[in-house]
Order: sequence, then C-alpha cells, then structure tokens
Amino acid sequence: MADDGLTRTLKDLFAGAVGGVAQVLIGQPFDIIKVRLQTTSNYSNALDAAKSIYKHEGPLAFYKGTLTPLLGIGACVSVQFGAFNYARRQLEKRNVSTGHSPTLSYSQYYLAGATAGIANTVLSAPIEHVRIRLQTQPHGAARLYNGPLDCIKKLVSAGALYRATNVTLLREAQAYGLWFTTFEFLMNQEKKREEVPSWKIALYGGLAGEALWLGSYPMDVVKSKMQTDGLKGEERKYKNAVDCARQVLKAEGVMGFWRGLAPTLMRAMPVSAGTFFVVETTMRLIK
Repeated sequence: MADDGLTRTLKDLFAGAVGGVAQVLIGQPFDIIKVRLQTTSNYSNALDAAKSIYKHEGPLAFYKGTLTPLLGIGACVSVQFGAFNYARRQLEKRNVSTGHSPTLSYSQYYLAGATAGIANTVLSAPIEHVRIRLQTQPHGAARLYNGPLDCIKKLVSAGALYRATNVTLLREAQAYGLWFTTFEFLMNQEKKREEVPSWKIALYGGLAGEALWLGSYPMDVVKSKMQTDGLKGEERKYKNAVDCARQVLKAEGVMGFWRGLAPTLMRAMPVSAGTFFVVETTMRLIK
C-alpha cells in the first residue's frame, strides 16, 4: 500500500509539473501586464499597457522574466497537485475510519486545496518575487538585474528574498482552496469522471481559474506592491502587509485592490483551462 501511495504521489507530481509548464507558456504575457498595472500608474488600462510594452520594449518583453517561472512554476504546480491529492486521500481515509462515505464534502475539498496552497508557498513566495522584480525593472541600460540569478543574489544580500511571505501564504491558501473546490464541484456534476470530454475539462478548469482570482485578488495586489517596494530601509514605502493595505486604501480607495483584475481574468481562463486539461490528460495517460 505504501508503494502504491508513493507511486500515485509521484504521478501527481509529474502531471502537475507538465501542467505548470503549459501554465507559464500560456499566461506569461498576461501576467506581465497584470504586474505592471498593479505596481505602477503609467498605464490607463490593460490595452494601453500592452501597446506601451510592445512599442518601447519589443514583443519579447512579454516574456521578460520567463526563465524563473518556467522552472519554478512547473515545480509549484507539481507541488499543488501532489499536495492536494495527498491531502484528499488522507481525508478520504479519515471519512472511512469514522464510518462515513469516502467522498469529500466541499469544505474538505477546500481544506485540501488550502493545504496545497500552503505547501506551495515555500516555492511560490521567492519565485514570484524574482519574477515580479524582473518584470518591473527599467528597460535597457537602466535595468537593475542581469537575469534571475543576479536578482536572487541581490535579494538574498538584502535579506528580502522571502518578502511578503505572510500575505502570500494567505493568498495561496484562499486561492487554491477555491481553485480545486470549484473544479471538483464542476467535475462532480458529471456521471463518470474518466468519461468527461476534454473540452469540458478545459472549460471547468477555466472557470476554476476565474474563481481563484476573484476570491484572492486583493491579497495579490498587496503582495505585488510589497515585492516591488525598495529593498533598503530608507527606500521602503511599506512597513508590512497591513501598512501596505492601509496605504492602498487611503491613496486609491477600495478599487485600488482590484487594479489589473481585467487582464488577470483574461489570463486566468486559458491558463487554468490549459493546466487542468494537461494535468487530467497526463494522469489518464500514466494511470
């Protein structure tokens, strides 16, 4: 049984890694627009940001900072699915041991998803910090970092690599609790999971992505602002996540917590659809 459990976990991790690569390749252009809108006031809307980036930085700028997430997000999504399915199996065993059906309640799906998000934070906090720094640095000769490794070195030197981990932890728990719960709810409406057609898997995955961001976006804004703040004490605008949230509310109002949502939701549908489609397809192939 232990070997079988290990094999299933390894398969979950592998399928998640494949899904993570697909997620980055599909979503990176949308993500850089989202981060620019969250952290600067240089653009009037998502379309303006896209035009400006293309005009001043060229088409390859939409994949600025891709190497870090390509390597890192693959690992993150691998952890997400591995942790979620492990937690789900443990909850199923608990249900059986207490004389109930192994089928999880939706609160238990949320718990399993939140567990996946918490496990993922160890990787996602530094990976996203590096990606955001690279995405928002000045273009050309004024750039601050000569690639991911140089960025990591400078963040470590400043003791800031894991900045905003506390708000990242909250965002991840909420986001992936909603992500997995929404997907499982939609899949459970079908009679047989293994017979759900590919287009429905993609559709349900896309809808789960929308739920993920609608339920966690304000925390993501705070995280992004903190991760683009100055590195040294005198350069920093925000003392902590609470102070950051207070300043956003004071300067931008409630809507400041939703700045950049439109491109994020546009990105979420294809990215999440692609992720679940690739993961479910991979799991069926290696089952």
